Amino acid sequence: MKKLLLITVPLFLFSCNDNQDFSVTNYPTLSGKVPLIIAHRGASGVLPEHTLEAYAKAIEDGADFIETDLVMTKDGHLIARHEPMLSGTTNVSKISKFASKKTTKNLDGFMVEDWFACDFTLAEIKELKATQALPERDQSYNELYDIPTIQEIIALIKAKKNGRAVGFYAETKHPTFHEDRNLKISDELLKELSLAGWNSSNASVFVESFEVSNLQYIHSKSTVKLVQLLDAYDVKKDGTLDMTLPNGKPYDFVVKGDSRTYNDLVTNAGLDFIKTYANAIGPWKPYIIPYTFKNNSDGSIVDLNGDGKIDSRDFTKLPSTDLIKRAHDRKLLVHVYTFRDEPKRLLADYKNNPLLEYKDFFNLGADGVFTDFTSTAVKAK
Repeated sequence: MKKLLLITVPLFLFSCNDNQDFSVTNYPTLSGKVPLIIAHRGASGVLPEHTLEAYAKAIEDGADFIETDLVMTKDGHLIARHEPMLSGTTNVSKISKFASKKTTKNLDGFMVEDWFACDFTLAEIKELKATQALPERDQSYNELYDIPTIQEIIALIKAKKNGRAVGFYAETKHPTFHEDRNLKISDELLKELSLAGWNSSNASVFVESFEVSNLQYIHSKSTVKLVQLLDAYDVKKDGTLDMTLPNGKPYDFVVKGDSRTYNDLVTNAGLDFIKTYANAIGPWKPYIIPYTFKNNSDGSIVDLNGDGKIDSRDFTKLPSTDLIKRAHDRKLLVHVYTFRDEPKRLLADYKNNPLLEYKDFFNLGADGVFTDFTSTAVKAK
């Protein structure tokens, strides 16, 4: 390690008394147990995401599970990156020897120009360094940390830092994209889980995907716990979700000509379908607590707090849906994404206090939450 891991967590001004108790004592989760804290890409709010250092920080802060997104290299290795593209989270654009690797590929029906992990060998990936994905977050740790393999992540978890067991939560990213390039991402993940002794329902492991077919395939090969993720393009003024592509439906459905969207998958029939292969759903927050906004006469969104910007602070909550209840009725767990501390990512109702948002979802029965800020999620329990 080139720099001591001394982290200062950003402080945000909460509008309430610091001594106020935000804990929820009676959890309406499926099991009745305390909701899981899932470290989204590690402690990605304070360190560059998907690095061993970010995972270790999240474990120190009390995460129950470490979440990692998996993509594949040209030579068939699973590595941790949020997307197959590398420019947003690494220094690849600064390395002249890799300039020729920039290319344009079809990713889920859209042409994308970037550097793609599938054009790099693992040895080449190890020449890159991670960077913070969001410009408003601390950039001082950029280009210090390596891009980890799945084996390195498993070894970190098995080391039981501070003597505490932590689970593994893995997403297969864009499985159709990988399969089209003969990169068998699901098979490779199952192989690594078997090597780790984790390829069973008893293991502290969840495998998640926004696509359906690869989860069904894994279900046919393994008893490992599976999570169907649920996405959307945006939220409409009435609180309903916009199913515009590429986020509105699983890409394998697009390829197969299946007309169903994620909205169809949260109907009773959709949940019954998910139950045939998965153990849980992973919905975006507005599936549980929708929101709305006001429009000016020209159709633009009203700047509710008058700060000259339009962000989540200009949106207000609508009544919660019954998705958690309907999922629980089918014995499906509900793990909700993604919780973040920054005021601009909090609805006006939460008054710049992320603890209020967690409390809302805990009270509704969320079985787990994906968070960029593990320490805040732990404090909210």
